[in-house]
Amino acid sequence: MSFSDAIIPVLVFGIFTYALFKKVNVFDSFVKGAKENIKVAFDLLPTLVLLMLAIGMLKASGALDGFTRLISPVMEAIGFPAECVPLAILKPVSGSGALTVLEEIFKDNTPDSFAGKVASVMAGSTETTFYTLAVYFAATKVKNTRYALVSALLGDLTAIILSCIAVRMIL
Repeated sequence: MSFSDAIIPVLVFGIFTYALFKKVNVFDSFVKGAKENIKVAFDLLPTLVLLMLAIGMLKASGALDGFTRLISPVMEAIGFPAECVPLAILKPVSGSGALTVLEEIFKDNTPDSFAGKVASVMAGSTETTFYTLAVYFAATKVKNTRYALVSALLGDLTAIILSCIAVRMIL
């Protein structure tokens, strides 16, 4: 048994030992926490349904393909692989959608191609921004997001640009 295999059991044992030492009723604490988290999940459900609906509409309407065709010539002119444009657009919105696009890039270009490497770095360095913000702000009931969305999208844009630059530097 390796150290990494023992971390979770040791952590759980440590929590139970600490709870016994502090005379905390572990079962009641667990049930109370589970009830609170079910309420949070129930509050998040409408936001997640809306987000999934928007992603489905974006894909089914052809808007993603149309936008990709529209900006691909510009992206290729600056050295960004056109195959990665759908990934750059979809990753801030949907992690699962981005994985599907990543799989298509690998299928069409191989993971060792320039586009495959850029897509790999981009997938690992960008965030599902809209999903993350929707979940966090819905859970905390924050109504005014201020600069969070703009900052997060600028971070994604930076990661997208730097993924292409980093791969070009390594090749």
